[in-house]
Order: sequence, then structure tokens, then C-alpha cells
Amino acid sequence: MPDLSQIVKAYDVRGVVPDQWDESLAELFGAAFVQVTGASAIVTGHDMRPSSPGLSRAFARGAASRGADVTEIGLCSTDQLYFASGRFGMPGAMFTASHNPAQYNGIKMCRAGAAPVGQDTGLAEIRELVEGWAGTGLPPTDAAPGSITSRDTLADYAAHLRGLVDLTASRPLKVVVDAGNGMGGHTVPTVLAGLPVDLVPMYFELDGTFPNHEANPLDPKNITDLQAEVRRTGADIGLAFDGDADRCFVVDERGEPVSPSAITALVAARELAKHPGGTVIHNCITSWSVPEVVKENGGTPVRTRVGHSFIKAEMARTGAVFGGEHSAHYYFRDFWNADTGMLAALHVLAALGEQDGPLSQLVAQYDRYAASGEINSTVDDQAGRAAAVRAAYAGRDDVELDELDGLTVTGDGWWFNLRASNTEPLLRLNVEARDGATVAAVRDEVLAIVRA
Repeated sequence: MPDLSQIVKAYDVRGVVPDQWDESLAELFGAAFVQVTGASAIVTGHDMRPSSPGLSRAFARGAASRGADVTEIGLCSTDQLYFASGRFGMPGAMFTASHNPAQYNGIKMCRAGAAPVGQDTGLAEIRELVEGWAGTGLPPTDAAPGSITSRDTLADYAAHLRGLVDLTASRPLKVVVDAGNGMGGHTVPTVLAGLPVDLVPMYFELDGTFPNHEANPLDPKNITDLQAEVRRTGADIGLAFDGDADRCFVVDERGEPVSPSAITALVAARELAKHPGGTVIHNCITSWSVPEVVKENGGTPVRTRVGHSFIKAEMARTGAVFGGEHSAHYYFRDFWNADTGMLAALHVLAALGEQDGPLSQLVAQYDRYAASGEINSTVDDQAGRAAAVRAAYAGRDDVELDELDGLTVTGDGWWFNLRASNTEPLLRLNVEARDGATVAAVRDEVLAIVRA
């Protein structure tokens, strides 16, 4: 019997193929997905990993066996699958393990209109059905089998994005894009075609073995090639996408990384210009710059927990126009509240192209504080070490504590957040302050307790 507790995560299915899951399990997931969502039609897509086509087709067979018609859009980015779910009004399933190494694969599932499926919104029920069927096989059904058909959505996806951001007034820009052998190599050429962009491609060949570097731009070592190429070519900007191309990271004309918080603030200002008085969602470890910029542009900032299910739920609840996270996930009301790094990239290109200064100068107004970045500590007792940090600050009258997500402590001109990883024995620390010396002091004080 497969151990589904190892592969069914909070928001998706993810594990090593074929050791932890395979096409026979994918077929059961397809059948369970249809049963839980009650869908008569679904859409599926997959990334470039060697195991993805087979897993995706097995899922489609399982879904069709329960009576659902399946539209396969084939190779796509995760946000392209969200586009199809939104445009067609169908639940969807994307086969990808995002930035994980080559031997992994997974399923990101959504309801019609790209609404997320997580533990509390159907994934627990899907897991329960698959566990029951894994030993006995699929039960018989009276439903007539559904059809499986193919449809290409890349051009429609690109047209939708270009319709949301006007680049006609942009000056010509030289743009280096590192696709990391992931799905950005499939989507970027079509999205940027015809725009005033001199595209310098890096690692656009689709290769799920990731021969050049991991498709995880959150790790600084994976953007060193992009930084060097931006400097070598004298480019205006560099963009790096993760494996399923739903996240986008930015480097400026000097090859220096631009904080995702600064990108969140920049895009928020542009979205508020389109939707005056709108609400913008940000998680509890984005920079103070984000709510400041939102307020300065007449919007209402709403702070939430880390994670796409929380962001998307708050966007739906508040009718927010935009949401951003420190991890370079960017969410748009104009994109069914789903995350799309490509749309954020178009906003940055438009903002850069509408003025004459370099990107470093443009983003400086949105990057106002010093930050530590995320610092991970491996600990045996997450709860105990976190409690020790809380105890150290709880008695002080010069700080405020909140526990919206982990522990956030705010002092005079600084704050830190300490959160436990859901999947690893780690505590994650983020510190921000008005200056680097304060960041270092607060960081060292907290880590001394965490690592004691």
C-alpha cells in the first residue's frame, strides 16, 4: 500500500517517481478528483519532466472513467493551466513538481475558475478515496466514460496577459530570461513576441533533468548565470522563472537581485492606478514597504498568512485587485485570483519601459528597508525553540507580538518573524529594519536562542 501521507501535502501532491507514486496512482487521483469536485469536464496540463506526460494521461484516464470529459492542453506553465481553468470554467490539474529535483513530480489541482484545492478544500477527501481504492481498485460506475481531447491554449494565454498590460509606449528593452530548462522556455517566446523587447534567452530547452542548474531562483546560486549574462550583454533587466514558470525573479541592470517585496509594491502601485481604492493582499513577511506603498497609492493593505491558499482566500473575501508574497508569487484579480509570474514580469517591463532611468533607480522607491532574507535553522524541537524565543520577548514593553503566522515581534524600527516549516525540521527567520546594523543585531539575538 502506498504511504500517501508522504506525498499529499498541504496544497498539492508531490513525491519521487516511481518510488512514492506512479501512473497507477495518478489514475486513481484522476477518478477521485472528479468524484470530489463533481465535475463533468476538467482540463489537464503538464511540465517538461520525463514522467509528466505519462502521469498526466493516466490521470485523464481515471477522470474519464468516472464520466468526465478531459481537455488536455499538454505542455504548459502552471499559470497557463490556471488560465485554461478560468477561461473554460473547469476544474484543472497541473502535473509538475515546480522547483524540486528531476526525480520528483506532483499534481497541483484547482476547481473551476482556478480556485485552489488544498487540505481543507477537497484534497483530504481525494486522498481518502485514493487510499481506499489503492487496495481494491476503482469501484464500478454507471457513468458513461468521458472523452479525452487535446487543445492548444498557449496563444490565447499570451493574448490574455498582453491584454492586461500595455507595452505599446515602452522604449526598447534588452531582457535576459533564464528559464532554467523549465516551462518559461515554452511560454516566454510567445508572450513576448511582438513587444519592444530584445530577448536574450538562457536555457530555454525543455529538459526536466535540469542540466544547467535547479529551476529554483529562490536559491541565490541558481541565478548567478543570469546575473553574469545581464552584466555581459548590458541588458536592462534579467528575469528568472522556476520549473513550472509560475514564479518570476528579477535582477536589475547591475545584475543585483530585486526583492520580491519591491516587485510587489511596484505592481501594487500599477494595479491601484487601474483600480483606484482597491485592496492589496500581502503576507506577514513581506516588507513594510508594501503596505506603505499601497496606502500612498490610495489602496487598502490586508496582511495574511504565508501560502497561496490563504492569499487566494483573502483575495476572494475582500475582492482584492492584487496580492504578493516574499517568495515571488504574484496574484491578480484579473487572472482569477491565481498567481502568475509572467503577468508580474510584464508589469515590471512596462514600468521600466515607460521611463528613461535604469531599473535600480526605479525600484529604489519601493525598496526602503534592510532585510536579512530567509534564514533557516535545523532544530530537533521546533515548538520548543519557538516557545523559547516567544518567552524572551513576551515580557518586554518595548515590543509587540502577534501570532498570525508563527511569531512576529515588532520593535522600534524593526521586526522579525519566526515560522516553522510544514515539511522539514526547520525554523525560518526573517528580519527587517531601517538599517543593516539593526538587522544584524536582531538576527543574531534571535538565532542565539533558536540555535542554543
